[in-house]
Amino acid sequence: MEQNIENRFLWFKGEVVPCNHANIHVLAPTAQFGLNVFEGIPCYWNKDERQLYAFRLNAHYDRLMRSAKLLQIECPFSRNDLQQALFDAVRANQYQEDLSVRQTLFVDGFGSWASEGPTDLFVAPIPRRKTSAEYNKKGLHCCVASWQRISEHDVSPRIKCGANYINSRLGQREAIRNGYDTCIFLNGEGKVSEGPGSCFFMVKQGTLVTPKLTDSVLESITRDTIITLAKKMGIPVQERSIDRTELYLCDEAFLCGSAMELTPILSVDKYNIAKRENGAGEITSVLHKAYLDAARGGEKEWVTAVYL
Repeated sequence: MEQNIENRFLWFKGEVVPCNHANIHVLAPTAQFGLNVFEGIPCYWNKDERQLYAFRLNAHYDRLMRSAKLLQIECPFSRNDLQQALFDAVRANQYQEDLSVRQTLFVDGFGSWASEGPTDLFVAPIPRRKTSAEYNKKGLHCCVASWQRISEHDVSPRIKCGANYINSRLGQREAIRNGYDTCIFLNGEGKVSEGPGSCFFMVKQGTLVTPKLTDSVLESITRDTIITLAKKMGIPVQERSIDRTELYLCDEAFLCGSAMELTPILSVDKYNIAKRENGAGEITSVLHKAYLDAARGGEKEWVTAVYL
């Protein structure tokens, strides 16, 4: 039976509990300083197979461990522990639909921003249709943010942690305040970086182009998936630095991420992308379909069945 958001079950500190019972003390370092690392793990329902698949689970756990190492947070959980916690949380809700599952290692206790532990875990599944509005749009009108994307010189974008998302918040709030759906950040060198919690791709003369990982970009699993699928389909791919003005002149563009999937960019700074006022371009559409097919079980090496 489907639970509403307020009453759904979470995995919290070793047990499945109702959402409102999963409480963290206000003085915990995760509450005061955003001292946590997390993954947003996409799960897709395959109605023909009556199965829910977690997409690229091992890759997500690899990145979670890298983030914890760089932020110097202790991780007392094995990969099997992490996977079982996800299974327990999803199964408790009996979900049979597409989900986004937040899996977070957080620093608990009464320490400071310098604490390494104690570390605990929560797992919070949510139906994709109930995620944030920007993740459910059919197309995006973007602006270039006045805020610069964080870099290795300050707080590495390679770390997927709660505190890093303040940078994304500033850009997103600026975009909404000025009448846009979201923004695109530039890095310290003035090159295109990414969106708030999402990676950027454009299509130029049939070639798929995306910034390099060293352009202040998160090591995105969706980005890696899109590049892999595009190469399989014979679509040329370039990973290179991108100038701001290329945004205005490209043939297609999209933002992508575990929560956003592939969402077409319709305009940037009020320049329509290839005069496109609605809908996705051909390559964007083909890649989105390939991504969904893979996530629903089409690429068996990338999926993990949640239900027995």
